Amino acid sequence: MRIGVPKETKTLEGRVALVPAAAGDLIKRGHEVWLEKDAGIKSGFKDADYVKLGVKIAPDAAALYEKGELIVKVKEPIEGDLALLRKDHLLFCYLHLAPLPALTKRLLDIGLTGIAFETVEIENGDLPLLAPMSIIAGKIAVQVGTHLLHQPMGGKGKLLGGLPSTERGKVVVFGAGAAGGNSAALAAAGGSHVVVFEKRQDRMDEMMRLGNNVTALYPYDEVVAREVASADLVIGAVLVTGAVAPHVVNREMMKSMEDGSVMVDISIDQGGCFETSRPTTWKDPTYVEEGIIHFAVTNMPGAVPQTSSQAICAAILPWVNKLASGSWRDNDALVRGINIEGGKLVHPALLDMKL
Repeated sequence: MRIGVPKETKTLEGRVALVPAAAGDLIKRGHEVWLEKDAGIKSGFKDADYVKLGVKIAPDAAALYEKGELIVKVKEPIEGDLALLRKDHLLFCYLHLAPLPALTKRLLDIGLTGIAFETVEIENGDLPLLAPMSIIAGKIAVQVGTHLLHQPMGGKGKLLGGLPSTERGKVVVFGAGAAGGNSAALAAAGGSHVVVFEKRQDRMDEMMRLGNNVTALYPYDEVVAREVASADLVIGAVLVTGAVAPHVVNREMMKSMEDGSVMVDISIDQGGCFETSRPTTWKDPTYVEEGIIHFAVTNMPGAVPQTSSQAICAAILPWVNKLASGSWRDNDALVRGINIEGGKLVHPALLDMKL
């Protein structure tokens, strides 16, 4: 099969879906891999790194989409991509369609088959292609939040870890999956007082084992309101597979927080889990609501493309090989990952979507 890897065009997005070594492995399996010119540059991979392994370079996006049968990219297609996608394309990437009715309608009109990384689900319910980027986003959330708390950035001027004679900073995390769990771990390692809200008992147990400065709680409304009120940094990492994220912090709760506190919404790809969240970009990443700095960049891992590209490629390569083999419909996880096909919504979380 001809596999096409386009250059990512989302604002300040640096990732590439296939690193050279992975492309080389696919070629050894008999597939033809095409890369759009300079698609790997921001991740540290030159076209020559691909060419020496047998990858063919397309001079532009139009040529890439013309050659490709299986299109493998990182982020959802935007305007330039949509003009070049065809009905016969098999699209494999992050889609996050639930909060994007306009994009969903465009893809349905094209009529292609779209399989989303974030909805490829194995038998035990795990999402193996979402996990690596969630881990990275979870770590970035703490790094960014720490920076935004600095007074020159508009923050309250709080050092999260504290030191003798000062209070520790307080970090509240919603969700203890791959993203939230890594946020909690990094914040705890830095010395913050960490409160994690989670419904699953096994994950609460895991959070408690991070250290004596971590508390895991069930998200009762009253308890959430109490803990958010005294938080310096709030991180949202709530996920319902394929669906719009539920709001876990409302505006009234936010009004109780100290001005210059920070909220980072990792769930923004699925619509955001704070009432006041709206998508931002790395070019203009923050805004202020109710005196609170909001960070809601929809491609957080794109800021560290060298790390992110290696991580996502290692996760998706076996699945790309299955798709390229032509017999992928026998694979339940990939079938569960189908979001759209033949002009119809397929994934259960999207069936009630208003277009």
